[in-house]
Amino acid sequence: MVLWLSAALAAIAFSLASTVRAEIDRSSTSSDGLRAWYLATGSVERGIQWMLWGSDYRNPDGTPRFWEPNLPRMAMRYPSGDAIVEMIPEMAKLNINTASPDDISHVLLVITNDPQRASLVTAAIQDWRGSAQSPDFDQFYLGIAPTFRARHASFQEIEELLLVRGMTPELYYGNYVADSDGRLFATGGLRDCFSVWGSAGPFDINAASPALMAAMGMPPDTVRSVAERRRIRPFRNLGEVGGPAPRMGIGGNVIWTLRATARLRDSSGRPSETIRTASAVVKLLDRRQNITPLHVLRWYDDAWSQGVLAPLSASQLLAIPPGVPRP
Repeated sequence: MVLWLSAALAAIAFSLASTVRAEIDRSSTSSDGLRAWYLATGSVERGIQWMLWGSDYRNPDGTPRFWEPNLPRMAMRYPSGDAIVEMIPEMAKLNINTASPDDISHVLLVITNDPQRASLVTAAIQDWRGSAQSPDFDQFYLGIAPTFRARHASFQEIEELLLVRGMTPELYYGNYVADSDGRLFATGGLRDCFSVWGSAGPFDINAASPALMAAMGMPPDTVRSVAERRRIRPFRNLGEVGGPAPRMGIGGNVIWTLRATARLRDSSGRPSETIRTASAVVKLLDRRQNITPLHVLRWYDDAWSQGVLAPLSASQLLAIPPGVPRP
């Protein structure tokens, strides 16, 4: 009896210890996630302030202290972590409400590499934003769960694309694919190509999605060189491109998307696994000519970004020695 009672008490103690440990881990994860989210949201607001200050404040060597026009991203370092704020002008995207069917089809063809699917989604976008009703699309929307009706009017938010027939989260947000070496890289999605505040061209070459540049007729080699060069420094003029840049331009941006990706650091100073994102769509005017130069048009508590923190492939993860924190 004593042995059975001791075994029962040991089982109860082990179960209680496991429960307590799980609750501690859950609370710690929740706390770190909240801290990283505040870091991301604060970085968005800090990025807005840096943009308002612009290039008025400069370092002793003449470089801008905070931000200069056409700068694609800003790095911010805090005692508890780091954040990267992407500066994405809406002029670098195609206006979903005014874009021609050919432009939409070209973008979809580049992203999907599937002519049939590109044709279907293009037709669905035209049906959604057009006043004429198509029985085929309307019956499709009424036959799925939950049912809904197409707007048959202009897109009010770009997220409406997720409701369009043929659309998937991977097509909208983008995905990762492996190259010949097994390394994962971001393919980009329609969110990076279309906008309700976008343009019909020219598109800002310092922020235009590689898919959009390719869809507008830029050669693949030029697309790669542009993407690599603008990570180092922004283009000042199109003569620096070194190749054809159809329908591309520089500057002229008023509405911006600021997308912050924050990552905490652990007690040893190494990057932790806790990552959170946030973003805002803002309209920025010249603060010297406008009483209210800032207008926040949209706010996103979660704005996953492909371009800042790309995952490693399975082979790369296996190659990390034991005991070394994995990114």
